[in-house]
Amino acid sequence: MSRVLVARLDGMGDVLLAGPAVRAVAFGRRHDGGAPNDVLLLCGPEGEAAASLLPGATEVYSWSCPWIIKPAPKVQQIHLEVLTAYVRQSRVDEAVILTSFHQSPLPLALLLRLAGVERITGASTDYAGSLLDVRLRPGEDFPEDRPEAERALGIAEAAGFGLPPGDDGRLRIQGYPDARPLVGEEPYVVVHPGAAAPSRAWPPLHHAAAVELLEGAGHRVVVTGGPGETRLTATVAGPSALDLGGRTDLKTLAGVLNGAQALVTGNTGPAHLAAAVGTPVACLFSPVVPAARWAPYGVPLELLGDQTAPCRLSRATECPVAGHPCLSSVAPEQLLDAVERLISGVSSLSTRRKVRHP
Repeated sequence: MSRVLVARLDGMGDVLLAGPAVRAVAFGRRHDGGAPNDVLLLCGPEGEAAASLLPGATEVYSWSCPWIIKPAPKVQQIHLEVLTAYVRQSRVDEAVILTSFHQSPLPLALLLRLAGVERITGASTDYAGSLLDVRLRPGEDFPEDRPEAERALGIAEAAGFGLPPGDDGRLRIQGYPDARPLVGEEPYVVVHPGAAAPSRAWPPLHHAAAVELLEGAGHRVVVTGGPGETRLTATVAGPSALDLGGRTDLKTLAGVLNGAQALVTGNTGPAHLAAAVGTPVACLFSPVVPAARWAPYGVPLELLGDQTAPCRLSRATECPVAGHPCLSSVAPEQLLDAVERLISGVSSLSTRRKVRHP
């Protein structure tokens, strides 16, 4: 049994999208006949809770990466030595570094080399020299405009790890509770109005109006949000929706989403959490990043928002266009129609077009 470090140093959603790649390394067989299944998952603090839910991760180690996290920690030798000491003590044989198109695996590869890791795989547009044993060239060895989960799995496959028989490659998590004691037995739709970046958020009053329309159409609504979002969730929930703002950790939120008929949210971590439990998503998706890469993966999806707006592909965290037209142009009535389509199982041609053509 080999000990393989799989690195995804980003946030919750990024780590969830790495799930199929983690399973490939943990449970799949190497193309050379070996079967390594001892996976050490290296993540950032914002991804640690999600990493603990992924099947196949034997151990999770959180490290604040100076070239990933914002605000970035100061680069100090002692901070770098903490990571290299962990890798040495863990007797890592091999590493698979998972990155997005705008990230480089090379800084981490250098540290892993110094820690004694013998074989490292990553995707890099830059010359890697002796830092990578297996180097994928984005745009040459694989297309960039494909779902992020497939990109990560492609890197794992280049390292020699394929999904085991019967694994369909969708997102998956484990270890979350039954949320019925919290939300009750009747069917419900979850609305999660918060977003880490303002550029990805639908206006709160649009959310509140959508909740009223959903309830008027006979749907029970559960509103979720983090501890710092309780004022937002109270506004959105109004007098009659169940307000769970600040009352769920990640595992409990997964349980709530697992029992939902559908989730309404933006391009957020909970969208990927819903995908990991198989719940359909009505996603208010700002085009600051391409939907082809970052839309909820492998579940029924309604993608709302102007994907051709001027903010397209800007990666902006604050909306660069007055009035936030990419999302504010979506009417609450459109959201209601999208949820109704998801619950009834009617496929959306419009969504398929938006996701396929970034």
